[in-house]
Amino acid sequence: MEIKVIKNIMQKYQDLAQVNRSLLDSYNIFSINIMSSPGAGKTTLLEETISLLSGDVKIAVIEGDLMTSRDAERIGKKGVPVVQINTQGGCHLDSSMIDSALKQFNLADLDIVIIENVGNLICPSTYDLGEHEKIVVISVPEGDDKPGKYPVMFQEADLCILNKVDLLPYSNFNVDNFLQDVKKLNPDLEIIKTSAVTGEGMDYWGQWLKNKIKK
Repeated sequence: MEIKVIKNIMQKYQDLAQVNRSLLDSYNIFSINIMSSPGAGKTTLLEETISLLSGDVKIAVIEGDLMTSRDAERIGKKGVPVVQINTQGGCHLDSSMIDSALKQFNLADLDIVIIENVGNLICPSTYDLGEHEKIVVISVPEGDDKPGKYPVMFQEADLCILNKVDLLPYSNFNVDNFLQDVKKLNPDLEIIKTSAVTGEGMDYWGQWLKNKIKK
């Protein structure tokens, strides 16, 4: 009986994810779900992305955190609409949370909705929120062993961003080993190397986003 209940709940979330995606499609909005462990640099990357695309792309952001509105406050300073979701201990966002957040935006005035998920390399990987692409961000200080430790995240991702590459000279992160492990799990997964501090790879990342926008 418990298994049936769990299946029913999961199906409900999946159905709502499809509703979210259809809503976004009806407005020609592209949506990404950015996932990473805590401290990988998602918010800083997002801040620089907004600055990079400002004037060309109309962006809204959904911020997911266990507690506080600090990340949403940072993003709000960039002049884009942002909704903060606090999961109160939950390890991931779900499609019902995204449904509620989308209702707070003027969708007719947007090109892209960026979801910054709760910092976690396990739970968020298997939840469909209604996004079009899943993006995993890994930072150099975390080490090159993350694909092997958290394979589902890399198997489910549509894009991998290797962030904080400016720190490579000061770490023992082995890029070749990292790339090999990723390709074993997901041979078609594109990997972009970035540094939000130095700007390395940011133009390519910005163009990747622009190419995905339907308008």
